[in-house]
Amino acid sequence: MARIAGVDVPREKRVVIALTYIYGIGKTTSQKILAGAGVSEETRVRDLTDAELDKIREQIDSLKVEGDLRRETNLNIKRLMEIGSNRGIRHRRGLPVRGQHTKNNARTRKGPRKTVANKKK
Repeated sequence: MARIAGVDVPREKRVVIALTYIYGIGKTTSQKILAGAGVSEETRVRDLTDAELDKIREQIDSLKVEGDLRRETNLNIKRLMEIGSNRGIRHRRGLPVRGQHTKNNARTRKGPRKTVANKKK
């Protein structure tokens, strides 16, 4: 397995897909990274040379990915909760943050149903 940005990317996949295993890199960003590094998207990870891997790593170093990005996201959420904004309160209560209705759905955020007086199980 090739190690890029602290992540083991799968050897058998095409490079454009394998890079999406890194947090913060999607398909479009992956395509831009490969274009900047001059590597074909069709190449498999196992077929990459060390020089090509170094070029890809160099391109990724200019982006905010993995730990730094996760830390920044968590700090942004903490900030919202501290200032008491509506989004922060929704985060604190474990409810949907982006305006979705909660009367019928939102089970992913709310968790399993808590029936009235816990009569049903």
